[in-house]
Amino acid sequence: MATESGAARLAAMHRPFDRGDARTLGLSALGGALEFYDFVVFVFFAKALGHLFFPPDTAPWLAQLQTYGIFATGYLARPLGGIVMAHFGDLVGRKRMFTLSVFLMSVPTLLIALLPTYAQAGVLAPLLLLLLRIVQGIAVGGEVPGAWVFVAEHVPRNRVGFACASLTAGLTVGILIGSLLAAWINARYSEAEVQGWVWRVPFLLGGAFGLLAVYLRRWLSETPVFAEMRERRELAEGYPVREVLARHRGGVAISMLVSWMLTAAIVVMILMTPTLVQEAFALPAALAFRGNSVATAALAVGCLAFGWATDRFGVARTLLVGAIGLAAASCLLYAHLAAGAQSQFVPLYALAGFFAGTVGTVPAVMIAAFPPAVRFSGLSFSYNVAYAVFGGITPPLVGWLSASLGGMAPAYYVTLTCAIGAAVAIALLQRPLPHG
Repeated sequence: MATESGAARLAAMHRPFDRGDARTLGLSALGGALEFYDFVVFVFFAKALGHLFFPPDTAPWLAQLQTYGIFATGYLARPLGGIVMAHFGDLVGRKRMFTLSVFLMSVPTLLIALLPTYAQAGVLAPLLLLLLRIVQGIAVGGEVPGAWVFVAEHVPRNRVGFACASLTAGLTVGILIGSLLAAWINARYSEAEVQGWVWRVPFLLGGAFGLLAVYLRRWLSETPVFAEMRERRELAEGYPVREVLARHRGGVAISMLVSWMLTAAIVVMILMTPTLVQEAFALPAALAFRGNSVATAALAVGCLAFGWATDRFGVARTLLVGAIGLAAASCLLYAHLAAGAQSQFVPLYALAGFFAGTVGTVPAVMIAAFPPAVRFSGLSFSYNVAYAVFGGITPPLVGWLSASLGGMAPAYYVTLTCAIGAAVAIALLQRPLPHG
C-alpha cells in the first residue's frame, strides 16, 4: 500500500500540465478577480466615502482614518469566514466553499451601492457600511485560501508554485479593474459628481461581477486530491483546525510571518499608496491612479514570474530574492517623491509593483506547510488570522505613521516586513517544509 501511494504521488508530480489544468486555472483566476474587485474597490474611494459617511465637520484626516478603520474591519472579520469555510472545505469538499464565498461577497457589494449617506440617515449610515464590510470580510476569508488550495490540488505537484501564482495574479487583476475604474472616474468626473452619485457605480458593477463569478464556478470540478482522500476515507475528523494547532504549529508560524509580508505588499504598496501619495506629496489624483494601474499590472506579471521561479528554483530562494527586491523598490519609490520629484513616479511604481509579485510565492510556502487532510484549515487559519492582525492594523497604523513621521513611513514599514520574509526564507533554506 505504501509503495502504491508513493507511486501515485510520483505520477501526480510528473504528469504533464494539460488543457484541463489550464481551464481550471483560468476559471478560478477569473472568478477570483471579480470577487477580489468587490473587496478592494472600497479603498479606492476611501476619500469620497470619508466625506459621505461621517459628519461634515469631521477633519479630513480623521474622516480618512475612520474610513480606513471600516476598511480594516473587513480584514478583522476574515478569520471567522476562513475558519468556518475551511472546516467544511476539509470535511465536505473544496468546490462547495469555493462557490459559496463568491456569493457571500456579491450581495453586500450590491447593498453598499444602495446605502444612504450620513446626510440622509445620520449615524446609521456608517454603521450599515461597517456591517456590510464585515460580511465582505467573512466571504473573502474563505475565498483566498480556498482558491489556493483548490488550484494547488488540481495541477501536477511540480507546478503548484505557478498555479498558486496564477490565481494570485488573477486576484490582482481584480485590483487592477478597480484601479482603472477609479482612474477613469477621477479623470472623467469632478469631485462633487463623485460624491454625489458616481461613487455608487463601482459597487453596482461589483455586485454584477460577483454574480457572474458564481455562474463561472459551476463549471469547476472537485479537486482530485480531495476526491482521493474521500474515496480512501482519509478525510479529517472532528475539527481540523484543532489538529492544525496541536500538530502543525511550526507551519502556522511560518505561514503567518510570510502573510505579514504579503499584507504590506498588497495593502500598503498597491491599495493605500494612491491615497498616501496624494496626501503626503500632493500628487494629482489622476497621476496617482494612473501609476497604480501600471503598478498593479506589473504586480500580476510579477506574480507569474515569481510563481515560475518558485517551481524552478524553490520557494526559499525565490522568497529571499523577492523580499530584498521589494524592500529596495519601495524605498526607491518613496525616496523619489520625498525628494520633491514626480517625473519617474510611474516607472518606479511599476518596479515596486513587479517586486510586490513576491506574494505569488507565499501560497506555495503555505501549501507545503500542511498535509492535505487539514490543508484548507491550516492555510486558512494562518493566513486569515495573520491578515486580520497585520492587515487590519496596517491602514490606520500607516496612516498615523505617515502623519507623524513623514512621507517615507510606508516604505519603512514595508521594509520591516520584507526583513521578516527574508528571515523566513533563510530558515527554509536550512530546513525545507515537510509537504513541499
